[in-house]
Amino acid sequence: MRKNLFILFLLLIHLSTHSQDGKNHFSSGEKLRYIIYYGIIDGGFIEAQLNMVNFEGKKVYHSKMLGKTTGITDRLYKVRDEYQAYFDPLTILPYKSIRDISEGRYKKYNVVSWDHDSLRVTNIDRDTFEITPDMRDMVSVFHLIRNSDFERMQYDDLIKVNTFFDNELFPFDMRYRGIETIKTRMGKFKCIKLVPYVEPGRIFNSEDDMTIWLSADKNRVPVRVKFDLKVGSIKIDLIAYSGLKY
Repeated sequence: MRKNLFILFLLLIHLSTHSQDGKNHFSSGEKLRYIIYYGIIDGGFIEAQLNMVNFEGKKVYHSKMLGKTTGITDRLYKVRDEYQAYFDPLTILPYKSIRDISEGRYKKYNVVSWDHDSLRVTNIDRDTFEITPDMRDMVSVFHLIRNSDFERMQYDDLIKVNTFFDNELFPFDMRYRGIETIKTRMGKFKCIKLVPYVEPGRIFNSEDDMTIWLSADKNRVPVRVKFDLKVGSIKIDLIAYSGLKY
């Protein structure tokens, strides 16, 4: 599965912020760890971290994320996915995106450079694509989501997001579904519930078969993501964190 379910989750957990901007809900040094459940089986883990670095003479944020299968899942379908991004701490616009994935027999490495002045991106093969002013990569897009003004939203309000992924424009729109309390191995969390649009077909039965829960506190941390598949389900739960802003 080349565009597998890791991709959708990776949208959520590479985080950035500007430490002098009180409107952001995250801070440099944030680390998150998740466990992946395939039904009742522990299938792997996901780790993400954020640091401020120097990039081409500018102070930027560097997000790095690793997704890895373990146990029986690793023997059946081995995954080692790594995503990185360098982006502006104020605009949250990416300068450089890196995708290094290994999924079964499929391997892919790509680097994308962003030029927001000319509204173009260039990949590792020197192919160039036009983008829109509001477009971001899969890593930085959820900075915007975590900073959304949920307090003013009504049930089923639409959040529209434009991303560039795998040499394609990739809309990732979602609907706000209010506040819900969920229970995890870390305890109970009061959460913001979001339902992205997914494409029905080989994997999903309907367009609302993915659900995201963000903590309903100032940190807006992704607590759980669930995929309801045609066969079974996948659940990704937060199991450890450090360096939160609040």
